[in-house]
Amino acid sequence: RNKTMAVRSMLDEMVGVGDAVLLEPLSEDNFLDNLQKRFQHDEIYTYIGNVVVSTNPYKTLPIYDAEMIEKYRGRNLYELPPHIYAVSDLAYRSMKNYGRDQCIMITGESGSGKTEASKLVMKYVAAMSSRSTEVETIKQQLLQSNPVLEAFGNARTNRNDNSSRFGKYMDIEFDFKGDPVGGLITNYLLEKSRVVRHGEGERNFHIFYQILCGASPTMLKKLKLENVENFSYIKQLDANPEDAKSFNEVLNAFDIIGFSRSEVDNVLMLVAAVLKLGNIRFKAISAKNGMDNCTITNMEEHPEVADICEMLSIKPHNLTSALTERTMTARKESVTCTLSANEASYNRDALCKEIYDRLFTWLVNRINSSIKVTTQTNKKCKVMGVLDIYGFEVFEQNGFEQFMINYCNEKLQQIFVELTLREEQEEYVKEGIEWLHIDYFNNAIICQLIESPRSGILSMLDEECLRPGDVTDATLLTKLETVCGKHEHFESRRDTRFLGDKTLPHNAFRIQHYAGKVTYVVENFIDKNNNSLFRNLSTAAFLSLHPLLGGAKGLFPEGDPLTTMLKRPPTSATQFKASMTALMKNLLMKNPNYIRCIKPNEVKRSSVFSSDLVRHQVRYLGLMENVRVRRAGYAFRQKYEDCITRYKMLSTKTWPSWHGPPKEGVKQILLKTKIDPEQYEYGKSKIFIRNPRTLFKLEEYRNAALHDIATTIQKTWRGYHHWKLFQIMRQAQIVISKTVKRHQNQQRYLKLKSATIVMQCFIRGWKSTFRLRNFYSGIRSTQSTFSLRNFYSGISQSTFSLRNFYSGIRSTQSTFSLRNFYSGIRSARCLLRAYKLHKLQCISVSIIAAHWKGYTTRREYRKFFRANAGKVIAKFMEKYVVYLYLTKTRDSLPSSSPIDKKWSSCKYQFLSSTHPILRDLFHKWRCMKYRKGLTPQRKTELSEKLHASNLFKGKKSLYPSSLVQKFVGDHVTLSSNQKWRKVGGGAIIIFADEGFKIHRNNGKFVSCYIVMTDNAVLLLEEKSLKQKCRVAVHDISGVSFSPYQDGMMILHCKPPAESKKHKGDLILNVAHSIELATKMSLLVEKSTNQKLSCIIEQNFMVDLKCKSPMSLQFNEPSARVVGGPTVKKNKHMFIVGLPVNGVSPSG
Repeated sequence: RNKTMAVRSMLDEMVGVGDAVLLEPLSEDNFLDNLQKRFQHDEIYTYIGNVVVSTNPYKTLPIYDAEMIEKYRGRNLYELPPHIYAVSDLAYRSMKNYGRDQCIMITGESGSGKTEASKLVMKYVAAMSSRSTEVETIKQQLLQSNPVLEAFGNARTNRNDNSSRFGKYMDIEFDFKGDPVGGLITNYLLEKSRVVRHGEGERNFHIFYQILCGASPTMLKKLKLENVENFSYIKQLDANPEDAKSFNEVLNAFDIIGFSRSEVDNVLMLVAAVLKLGNIRFKAISAKNGMDNCTITNMEEHPEVADICEMLSIKPHNLTSALTERTMTARKESVTCTLSANEASYNRDALCKEIYDRLFTWLVNRINSSIKVTTQTNKKCKVMGVLDIYGFEVFEQNGFEQFMINYCNEKLQQIFVELTLREEQEEYVKEGIEWLHIDYFNNAIICQLIESPRSGILSMLDEECLRPGDVTDATLLTKLETVCGKHEHFESRRDTRFLGDKTLPHNAFRIQHYAGKVTYVVENFIDKNNNSLFRNLSTAAFLSLHPLLGGAKGLFPEGDPLTTMLKRPPTSATQFKASMTALMKNLLMKNPNYIRCIKPNEVKRSSVFSSDLVRHQVRYLGLMENVRVRRAGYAFRQKYEDCITRYKMLSTKTWPSWHGPPKEGVKQILLKTKIDPEQYEYGKSKIFIRNPRTLFKLEEYRNAALHDIATTIQKTWRGYHHWKLFQIMRQAQIVISKTVKRHQNQQRYLKLKSATIVMQCFIRGWKSTFRLRNFYSGIRSTQSTFSLRNFYSGISQSTFSLRNFYSGIRSTQSTFSLRNFYSGIRSARCLLRAYKLHKLQCISVSIIAAHWKGYTTRREYRKFFRANAGKVIAKFMEKYVVYLYLTKTRDSLPSSSPIDKKWSSCKYQFLSSTHPILRDLFHKWRCMKYRKGLTPQRKTELSEKLHASNLFKGKKSLYPSSLVQKFVGDHVTLSSNQKWRKVGGGAIIIFADEGFKIHRNNGKFVSCYIVMTDNAVLLLEEKSLKQKCRVAVHDISGVSFSPYQDGMMILHCKPPAESKKHKGDLILNVAHSIELATKMSLLVEKSTNQKLSCIIEQNFMVDLKCKSPMSLQFNEPSARVVGGPTVKKNKHMFIVGLPVNGVSPSG
């Protein structure tokens, strides 16, 4: 992999500030604004030095795939944008390359994403190691421990659907190659009270619902759960379809970790036994001595006791006596007394909690036995710890659990500040920089208040639990007020300073933690701290034949009846304090890395950022304190090599490359930029910058230099590009020139060849004519010679005859022959001359006749050609032009989509009227084809979109953005919710979404589900689906909107005819308001045959059934409004403030 490849730095294209240390000016408001800005751009990670602040996005982001893991592998912390992988890689490389044990501490409140963060760390570390079979097995065992522990230790709360109700610290051990070889898990303070009771809207631990939903009928029958419909400890309606899938994942994880089938069956048997134990009921009876006794209700009719005894392998008598009786031993004497019904119920709950708590501890130990490192390799191992522990908790009523959790967070904050300062000091000393004293709040005084051996709250709590006599929560509070009342961080109503503080109840005390003040109600402090069972219960459990529950190696070894244990077991506070001490000692031995998780809102939505909630978390996580510690000396530090790589373009001596010592190169850069020497300091390997403004100034210089460099690169590239283009054109010109010249020479040659052939033809013709003429001349000479010969022969004959004549003395016959000879010659010549003349006359007559015939024919048809030829040619040309037009139109037809507006242009004026007709015909044809291809569901969607256009187009600014959004209807999948099937009464859901109802008295946003069925509009509570308001369809008179980009809508209601209760109009805020109004309009029109009135104005009246009429006024969108709309009540008017960006509704 090329390490020099160009990558995006943390400072490039930065949304807000990637490292809060660089904030300028530094304030809590600026810190929150920076987190919000990055959160809204899906930049959920922000640095504070080497600390990662993670904001829960409440949605899946594409930033955790294998490509992203490879991108962060081996990179420096500031080389890429902030990411949890960057911190994981830093910890892994420090452990592998430098042999330093590491710890990644993940903290934050419930719902902030701690569990997911720990999974991502494990995923990254697993991806870094090799792919051998043995290593893959260990990695899978480490990763699969999460589903098991989540099933048994996580539950749904009002703040988080998968909240960890225990603390977990996992040590992952690696060999010298960086491959995992094993691990060790430590758990802290399981919330075992959740087994028997949990808050409204919450669930018990996941495993109970997973068994009921995912177990096969055979397994349910084996667990005695097949015929049980109701359970005291859980509500089966709280189960969801994901539980069945999760149960299969848990079984698969058991198999991968190495659990045997019998072990899995025994674990599930104990979980089922806890469920059935909760169904046991007790009936109060009066004894003869007047004491309240009890007995188990309807043992014969309800087989729970028999089933439990069979499942736990306990004798029925032992179980019933253990639940209803208590045996006390003192001085070798035993006294047995019967419990009242309330005491027996408490006894049963205590047994269930203890079984589940010890089962969870057994599971952790069993997993550790599978993933532990062998003795041979243990000495060579390096460790990376991952701490996933509960964050600071502040509820409306805080009890013993919150007190212990917040004590843990005080200890973590103490070690966090201590290790951060130590790390800073070590870096300063290593780099040769003078260490400056940093003032910070040391919370050691709060830790002493809680854990001091003599006067601490935990010591007072243990002392009160062990004290004989009447011990109650009230006596504990009195003792705390006496011992700790003078402490500056302890408050109670007994103190004269707080006598008038009505926010502090009389049965509570308040501690001023580093994160703020928390009030603790002392109710059940004594009970929850006493970590003991009645002897009868532990003995009954010990006598069980169940492989996990009974025996000396079982969950209750102290219940052995042969041993007498008078020593009380350690209290919960003592155990937790000891575990915290061990944890702190372990953390101090490792190099720390921090991930601080933040919950952005209480409604678990991806687009909502509650500033007040985040501000509270920032304070109790001590993030501002951390920023101040990092900024106290030097706000930014960077290696010389990285500094040169980033800023080398600022000096001509270092650009484009620097070959000298890196430190000297950085000096050249700072001298060139004329930075004040007091603003930076040279370390041994790093440059330290004091003020963020100096860094930002360097960034400005760098951006300007990059602009100049980019201009130079563009200029050079364009010159090169055009030079290459010129070379290509030149080569093309040469080729074209060669081709043209060749073509021209070819044509010239062909012409010369043609002329030569013609000349040859003429010459050959002339030669042939000459030869013919000579031939004819020869023939004539031959004929003349022959004739002359004949003539002379005739003369000779004549002379002979004449001689004979003369000799015959001029005889008459000779004279007659000579006369005939001369007349024959004369007549032959005349005949030859006449033949030649006749032949010439025939040829002339033929030529003259042909010319005359052609002339007369042309003259005859000339009048017809002039009259009709123009029309024929014009008609032909017209048909040809139409043919060209139709061909071009056919070849340039647009797509078959009805929304495609493209259409070719027409350059023929006589077809200008035909062109739009063809366009309309084509559009109608493709619309017809599109309509025929639509499904009924799609037709319904388009009709709804058309109706929405009629209602809102050109009237409301939000309408254009709703065009691309599909009308889903049920946005929250309410129809698949088990609670809705019970509450809805079979009504058909037309629309359902999360939204807000604006309170008519104070304008506050109240979160709810907005549901429209086929007969009414309902407002339901989000958790319980309890109906808050119902408006029948025929009682809806209209809706009103503002013209802006908001989701506010007013539902105008008529008074119902059958009921006198009418609260007036409803003011709602819903993200998909366009869809709701459209579906509502169609439903009202279908039900009442009347159109729904839709008003879109800036101001309008609302009927809230107040003494005087109320109006609603929408202000212009303003940048001052952040997040979502705000509503303020001003006498007889609601004033609505809107954000500029038109974000989704938020409270």
